Amino acid sequence: MADLIVTTREGKTRTLAATAGLSVMEVIREGGVDELLALCGGSLSCGTCHIIVDPAQIGQLPQVTDDEEALLDELDGRTVTSRLSCQIPFRETMNGLRVTIPI
Repeated sequence: MADLIVTTREGKTRTLAATAGLSVMEVIREGGVDELLALCGGSLSCGTCHIIVDPAQIGQLPQVTDDEEALLDELDGRTVTSRLSCQIPFRETMNGLRVTIPI
């Protein structure tokens, strides 16, 4: 078991137990962080699972696909380390990954 560290919109930091194989979106939702909407349930069609990844850790993640890039382009508040959490499969090697749910 590894940890995912999430900063909520309120600025509170929570450490969640993360199971490898789940998406980062699933880890956040199963960890009880309700403010990540994820309306499409991970089907890459809405962009409501937007997170910002710690810049020092962005290199640990798989590359952004063209479809994910297109949805990210439509979001207000996009940063250079913005990702859709449904598109990031969590791996044990990501232990300690820090993400923020943007306002």
